[in-house]
Amino acid sequence: MKRLVKLSVLTSLLVSVSYAQDINEKRERELSVRKAIDSFSQVEHKEVSTVEKFKSMFSEGKVTGQFRIVAAGYRLEKTGESDNYAAAAGGMLKYELAELHGFNAGFAFTTSQDIDFITGDQSHSTHNPELSSSAGAYTELTEAYINYKYDTLEIRLGRQVLDTPLVDSDDIRMVPNTFEAYMATYNYSNFTLTTGNIQSWQGADAGLDDAWQQVGDKGANLLGLTYSDAIEANAWYYAISQNSNALYVDLGVDYEFNNFTLYTSVQYLNEKELDNSGVEADIYGVLVEGVAYGLGVNIAYNKSLCKSGKKSFSGVGGGTMYTSMDTMIIDEITEDRDAEAFVLGLVYSLGDWNFLYAHGTFKGDSNSQNQKAHIVEQDMGFEYSVNNEFVVAAIYVLQEDKESSVKTDYDWSRAQLMVKYDF
Repeated sequence: MKRLVKLSVLTSLLVSVSYAQDINEKRERELSVRKAIDSFSQVEHKEVSTVEKFKSMFSEGKVTGQFRIVAAGYRLEKTGESDNYAAAAGGMLKYELAELHGFNAGFAFTTSQDIDFITGDQSHSTHNPELSSSAGAYTELTEAYINYKYDTLEIRLGRQVLDTPLVDSDDIRMVPNTFEAYMATYNYSNFTLTTGNIQSWQGADAGLDDAWQQVGDKGANLLGLTYSDAIEANAWYYAISQNSNALYVDLGVDYEFNNFTLYTSVQYLNEKELDNSGVEADIYGVLVEGVAYGLGVNIAYNKSLCKSGKKSFSGVGGGTMYTSMDTMIIDEITEDRDAEAFVLGLVYSLGDWNFLYAHGTFKGDSNSQNQKAHIVEQDMGFEYSVNNEFVVAAIYVLQEDKESSVKTDYDWSRAQLMVKYDF
């Protein structure tokens, strides 16, 4: 039986795609937003000439990809706001060279194009730009890297998929996040050491109107150590220019009781302000999950402590906090106040069907303007696997501002249907 992972993963199960298969193979349990299952085929070895070896890099290269269609829209309740909606078709096409003396390379294009007759009108503010940008079209070289492997050392340079606690692909719309980065990983026994530098990023979270965005003025440096065996532990340090120096740690343990699995985990994020960015916080989290007979129950809690005038930052991507939902994350209400989030999630698996319900409550103390925050989000959805390649998923999100007597930007509902086919 598959183990239940944190709520952000449960939510993204309904809408996510594995663009990061080559990264996830190093981590037995993925605490970031993505998880994938890798399969490998071994090529028979034989002595060939140097020219033939070089040619084989191309002849034995592989093409993979995914086609997807997404239809999504918002019903906005704030006075003066118009409902918006869009449908888009697109996906990803990737070509990866076979390995030669440890070297190979990969290239991937991602595109998303609005389907005009079921997309809102830009001139009347009814167009949803999340899927394909405000222009209704987005095409980008999202991966372009050179890779080198020697024993348990791997170095990857260029545009690539990353999934770490504060830098992740967050693939829950049409275009996932990818990064211009220079990364190295080293595996020893049950430990994995990761280090690198990130310069820029693109994707739904970066905004599709301007494609590649710089990460600060000098990029971000990161160093991470993970351990996976009887316990699972992560320790990561990030120096994000013009933002913060951040330390993230978590520790998780599994317990097996016949047909019941219990998972408990704690996390901590400490952020120190750089260049008067206003990012400075301490966030604590605890997660308890239980799975039995196809039913999973998830309880998650986060507490954010922020100084006056400061706020938290959960990362470049969807964030790694245990209470992150489809849309709402604790960062939304941490500015100039302490805040907390509590999420209860239920997942049920029945054959090729998966069902999800999650209820999240996000509360913020009074800030310097004597204003409190109280946001509630509910996520409901299903996923149906026609086969290993063809999946249909839908999610409905309802968000309410419980603190305000009038409708605000936090009062809305969102529906999304995704059809995807891997090849």
